[in-house]
Amino acid sequence: MERTVPSTASGEIALYLRTIYSLLRSTEKVQIRALEEVHLATNSSLHPDARKPIPDTSAFIYSLLRLPECISEVQTVILGQSLQVFARHGYPDVDKWQQVSARARRRRCYFNHRDTLACLIASRSDIDDLIPTLTAFQIEWNKLHQLLQRRPADVSWERLVNDPTLSQALANLLKISEDDLERLRAVWGTRFAVNLQRIAHRTCNISVRLLSGSLTEYRRATRAWWENVVRAHPELLERPVYFVSSNTHSMANLLSGYALVKREELIRFLYHENYADWLEEWRNIEQRQLQGEENFLYYILKKYQQTPKGRYTLKEQLEHEKERGIYRIPSENYFDIEVQVIRLSALKEKNFDPRVRIGNMDFLAQSNALILNIDYPLGLGAYNLLSLIAEYIEPILGVYIMGKAATLNGRLGDVTIPNVVQDEHSQNTYLFQNCFSASDVSPHLIFGTVLDNQKAVSVFGTFLQNARIMDVVYREGYTDIEMEAGPYLSAIYEMTRPKRHPVNEIVSLYNLPFDVGILHYSSDTPLSKGKNLGAGTLSYFGMDSTYATTIAIIKRIFSNERTRLT
Repeated sequence: MERTVPSTASGEIALYLRTIYSLLRSTEKVQIRALEEVHLATNSSLHPDARKPIPDTSAFIYSLLRLPECISEVQTVILGQSLQVFARHGYPDVDKWQQVSARARRRRCYFNHRDTLACLIASRSDIDDLIPTLTAFQIEWNKLHQLLQRRPADVSWERLVNDPTLSQALANLLKISEDDLERLRAVWGTRFAVNLQRIAHRTCNISVRLLSGSLTEYRRATRAWWENVVRAHPELLERPVYFVSSNTHSMANLLSGYALVKREELIRFLYHENYADWLEEWRNIEQRQLQGEENFLYYILKKYQQTPKGRYTLKEQLEHEKERGIYRIPSENYFDIEVQVIRLSALKEKNFDPRVRIGNMDFLAQSNALILNIDYPLGLGAYNLLSLIAEYIEPILGVYIMGKAATLNGRLGDVTIPNVVQDEHSQNTYLFQNCFSASDVSPHLIFGTVLDNQKAVSVFGTFLQNARIMDVVYREGYTDIEMEAGPYLSAIYEMTRPKRHPVNEIVSLYNLPFDVGILHYSSDTPLSKGKNLGAGTLSYFGMDSTYATTIAIIKRIFSNERTRLT
């Protein structure tokens, strides 16, 4: 059979990847500046103004959100799969360094309080993601450095960054809009003045060292991560399991009801702190001008828990969840992927979000099944994890994947449901029966639109796309761009076929012995310049699509379990 597939790895992107991995083969540190020219040549859709002397604020903020806050102090980044790898290469006390994290990327990192950042990686996808992010960060830092050399000598740093009357002057100095300046101020918070001074005082020249790039080390780290999960819950090896890749908040919130129990306290918090925007939203909900009371409470709970007054609820919530059969297993010493194990028989219907009920729920008390929910991994990490888990769990009753994606034909917050996935890693085109359709999600979606029967592309990394790629992808009918579906489907192939997944083939995954469902909510619109998570965040409205897709997954599991038990 002939096929036309989007050859997304354009010449520039392929050269970029070859350059990255050829440099990282070195046993010594390599300078990020060695990658700057090839990065510029890719004309990345996330970094469209890379070559211009003026800053690309969206690309800079996108990078800032995916790097730890200490990145302004970092001069060396070290990559390895486990603490044992770091110890073997002369870094025995990495776990005693300060643990740091990024706001928009889960990656376990440690900072030595001086100039070195150690990052634990789960697969080569972490490299494909992190190195271009560091390169974009360095390019934009150095643009700002040059501009800040023109600061008027008669204006103090303190006044320049803190005096509201000089906000436009500072934006003009940096050659960015005042709106972009305020976005930078929001991202940096109290570190705004310090970070601008650091940028002014020195150029950025980060070096990187990969301690071990072997596939064996990735597998060893994945196995150690799984052994930690099984030690905590050995019943996973004995019971039927529904596998879910999503996040660690939406399913727990919907099934435990903790935020709903704390409703009055959360609303008092809103009025006490006088959050004007959120209060207006709540009043609209109260007056039934808007739906979504439950989603709003989940959002406010997270904000409340970030305050000193509400911090006590973190522990209380964990105990509340345990009493209802929901257990969290943090990742230890390896990549940062938390796990939830949910015993269906221990769930208490009275605490459910009303949107997940499917009639009489008495059957749950008879269930011996578990839900294994993992905080979705990045790229090839998905293949590594599901492949290993499938070796130990029998039977797996369903595989359900919820994740973020870029959309070429929708808007931020829309939901895309693919039944064709082109995977850049295996070069396979996967055809499969997605167990979800638009009707499963749309009743629970307030702000967005659901698009089913779509075609997705699983790409190497977010920066590794350009306008030429987007044009080819869109012309071939692929409208959904993400990073995990292809690797997951490669693992599913090996769960149901007697050999390793093929390469560069059309692969049919119909008539599988278990459910497969993939739901993507749109976090980027790359055909609209600047419409990415660097230009803004989904914030409260992003919860709409997150919870709509999670509700669909839970209801599917409940429905299948009722059928299995009757």
